[in-house]
Amino acid sequence: MTPDDLKALRAELKCSTRELALAIDVDQATILSWERGETFPTKQFVARLEAARARGAKAIPRKSKAAVTKTDPLELLGDPEVWGLIRKLIANADFRREAFELAKRFDAP
Repeated sequence: MTPDDLKALRAELKCSTRELALAIDVDQATILSWERGETFPTKQFVARLEAARARGAKAIPRKSKAAVTKTDPLELLGDPEVWGLIRKLIANADFRREAFELAKRFDAP
């Protein structure tokens, strides 16, 4: 399975790398590595990916929006997507300025 195949599968299942990783029981970093072409899934994982494709969207575990909004802010620090956002925020001055302006509209947690 090529990186493009994996991206197409995620698009087909309408899921994030994190959700696909949960569905086939691997780390999110593994999915990202496969999609970048740094490593490739073994037959065992290709079979899991194909099984997920066969099951369709119901193969993907999804959290309800209500569960996401009730998460303790400190628990979010374990989320790789949050760290990706933080890295972008640190690296881009324009993004940082916009985030600071947006943050003024919200109360502190």
